[in-house]
Amino acid sequence: MDARQLKYFLAVVDAGSVHRAAEQLFVAQPSVSQSLRTLERDLGSLLFHRTGRRLVLTAAGHALVAPAREVMRGLELARATVEAVDGLLGGELVIASMPSQSVSPLTDLIAAFAAANPLVRISVRAASTPADVGKMLTTGDVELGVVAASPAAELPGLEASHLETQRFALLARDEAALPATDPVRPAELAGATLIVGQQGTGMRRVADAVLREAPGSRFAVEVEHREAVLPLVLAGVGIAVVSDSWRALAKAAGASVRALDCPDSLAVSLVHRPGRLSPAAAAFLDLAVAA
Repeated sequence: MDARQLKYFLAVVDAGSVHRAAEQLFVAQPSVSQSLRTLERDLGSLLFHRTGRRLVLTAAGHALVAPAREVMRGLELARATVEAVDGLLGGELVIASMPSQSVSPLTDLIAAFAAANPLVRISVRAASTPADVGKMLTTGDVELGVVAASPAAELPGLEASHLETQRFALLARDEAALPATDPVRPAELAGATLIVGQQGTGMRRVADAVLREAPGSRFAVEVEHREAVLPLVLAGVGIAVVSDSWRALAKAAGASVRALDCPDSLAVSLVHRPGRLSPAAAAFLDLAVAA
């Protein structure tokens, strides 16, 4: 067994077929097929059921995925550590973030990190819920994650560094669409048309509470893609319940903003798997905690 075989194996797992894996690896398809056959022979087990053009993992294949990812992470960490001896002169940092927190605080953190380490390439992957972030960390798709959850929420198997606490706010196209008070009590939103986030998010939890307390209010749009929230607000579709991370962006776009008087809040944390981080991830973590 060697690293190339594991790399090809994981590429097939992620791509779903030898053909697509070969395209993504920029190698000939027979090379991938031969590598898989050699790996199966070395392990003495079939890793895939071959059904036509599709490959389905066997029980042995499923068992190999996590250890294979660990090996590849270890190799990447070793390379990055050596390359960082003379400073962060390259490499890649991959971060998962929930949508609202990619607006803030992640934007400012990336700006500060990029200014100090301009040769490190940063990739941000979208995750809708804390569970999504956890899954991406567990599979090794990302090295760091930004999550926002209720202060009492647990993140099993992950190490977390608290970044900030966010409250909730209301966005509207103009001042006339919102009560004059600030903060706004949910009961003052009677009859309001609301734009809300998807189930399982803090935005949706608070919106559900508003709906219960504001007679005659209703959900007009449920938005899975939260980047659509502000355009919908500016188009006059309704009032949006959002986290504080949206304040600056909403005001800059011309929307009206009010604080929402509710007990809920979000604890925003930078999370990672236990163990050693790559030099780029460790530097980003140090910067975030210091900030």
